[in-house]
Amino acid sequence: MNLNWETLLNANRFGDNHQTTASDFRSQFQRDYDRLIFSPEFRKLQSKTQVFPLPGEIFVHNRLTHSLEVASVGRSIASLVAEYLANNNLIESRAATEMPTIVATACLAHDMGNPPFGHSGENTLSSFFTDGKGYELKNLFTKTQWADLNRFEGNANVLRLLTHQFYGRRVGGFALTYATLGTIIKYPYSSTAGKTKYGYFDSETDAFNLIVNETGLNINNSVVRHPLVYLVEAADDISYLIMDIEDAHRLGIIDTKTVFNYLLPFLDQHDKIKQKFQQQSATLIDSEKIAYLRSVVINILVNNCYQIFIKNYALIMSGRFEGSLANKLSDNIKPSLDNCKQLGINKIYNDSGVTKLEISGHRILSTLLQCYVEAVIEPQKPYSNLLLSTVPEQYYPTGTLYEKIRLVIDFLSSMTDIQAVKLYRELMGIDIPQRSINN
Repeated sequence: MNLNWETLLNANRFGDNHQTTASDFRSQFQRDYDRLIFSPEFRKLQSKTQVFPLPGEIFVHNRLTHSLEVASVGRSIASLVAEYLANNNLIESRAATEMPTIVATACLAHDMGNPPFGHSGENTLSSFFTDGKGYELKNLFTKTQWADLNRFEGNANVLRLLTHQFYGRRVGGFALTYATLGTIIKYPYSSTAGKTKYGYFDSETDAFNLIVNETGLNINNSVVRHPLVYLVEAADDISYLIMDIEDAHRLGIIDTKTVFNYLLPFLDQHDKIKQKFQQQSATLIDSEKIAYLRSVVINILVNNCYQIFIKNYALIMSGRFEGSLANKLSDNIKPSLDNCKQLGINKIYNDSGVTKLEISGHRILSTLLQCYVEAVIEPQKPYSNLLLSTVPEQYYPTGTLYEKIRLVIDFLSSMTDIQAVKLYRELMGIDIPQRSINN
């Protein structure tokens, strides 16, 4: 049994029975893209850390610029795949034209569930329940609920953000198409599946099951990945590995020679491309040379990931493909990508600016989480109600204990770095809140 593109590209909307008006010239998938890119939740990514502290004089990537670049890379890979599938009668031409937009939209969404302060924010939200005061609450939750709380997962949080009907929101959250939502679910299993990462919280089990059914992702009673997920994942892998190196160079963490030592080997099997790069970059300053080289490397990786997808197409469509496209790169490319990963681990992510941000972010986020969870657990305590009154209506804790704490985490994970710092300083008495007066 194989996956079917007609079902995979389901254009019906989650939680929305309304039909598109005849005057709407956009396809359902173009509407998905526009709905995300115009949303305040997406705009917030401009003030969320990617890796390095938010810029002073030197501009590096934040979550928003990273997501836009991932969307660009994802669209490129999907365009190549769509053209191949259409030319070989593996998909209808009209459906193929929608694939790049679906992938680009999923790329835009892929980091929207991440908390402030980079990946350390995820660890902080988890460690409160594994090592902090939150551990005392373990017996108050089911096995699945506890697994959700002690292993916060940004990928699962994206699905919740996009599908949950928060207070004052429409039914179905963003009411995206099933095809787009299926492409966003990177890990099609729950927190209790025994995997390192997972794709949905206990609170979104019904939403997950509905998306799976509507896109036909169940093969022989096993839920498999949507094929387009592999393209989103590849775009993210390519973008962050290469762009982190360029950012590290801009910040002076690594020098120009190091960048060339790690990126030029990607061109070793492409003599004409390498010769063209050497000729055209001869008169460029270092930063321009690196930007040019980066674009060449990304183009090589895009084509290689496309070829891996096509080579493994039968396995992907039968749900039997394991791993990621980046892990299956050709022998002349993969060692170079692995070396870039090691450079990040050994040199870039250990930079003092990155580690200091992680430390301060951990202190801020863990303190806020403890304050709000205690207010939920012990509402009779002095100031608990006052503290909860600072939570926006959209996230105000209601329902079961799990639902209340889930909403507290929704509130904190929705914050930008700046918002989290401001709230921390105000609640700790470092800054005194002042109301502005309109004259």
